[in-house]
Amino acid sequence: MTLHLIRHAHAVDAEENPLRPLSDRGRAQVAQLVAFFRANGRLRPAACWHSPLVRSRETATLLATGLGFAGPLLEVPGLEPEDDPRIIAGRVTRAADGLVIIGHEPQLSALATLLVRGSAEPPIFALKKAAGLALECDEGAWQVRWLIGPELLGPI
Repeated sequence: MTLHLIRHAHAVDAEENPLRPLSDRGRAQVAQLVAFFRANGRLRPAACWHSPLVRSRETATLLATGLGFAGPLLEVPGLEPEDDPRIIAGRVTRAADGLVIIGHEPQLSALATLLVRGSAEPPIFALKKAAGLALECDEGAWQVRWLIGPELLGPI
């Protein structure tokens, strides 16, 4: 099974808008991710889960639209920044291959650490905004396939 974890792109400050939608920079970051994944074919989602927060939903929608993904975009409880990663870890093992989760820090890094090491603390990952991490599970053991950060995609 392959699992892709993507942190939401840059959002506006809470003072500007308390809902914290994506900023212009964030939309540009998602466009860079789309171009990257279109060019290499490394992201072929079977399903896409996102948190209930606006910046996560917008990142998921823009990514799915840009990649021509017609599958379900699902708002999933348990994906907010401080949620216990064990909630999602249990669901991931029953999900379809090619699942993409769009979420937040520190929850995504804790989830990845939990899957790879068996414990969420201390975290061994730190995902920047608009970063992606691919994990693969083979016979119950999770390992890292790749990690892409926004700095590798070029300036905005």
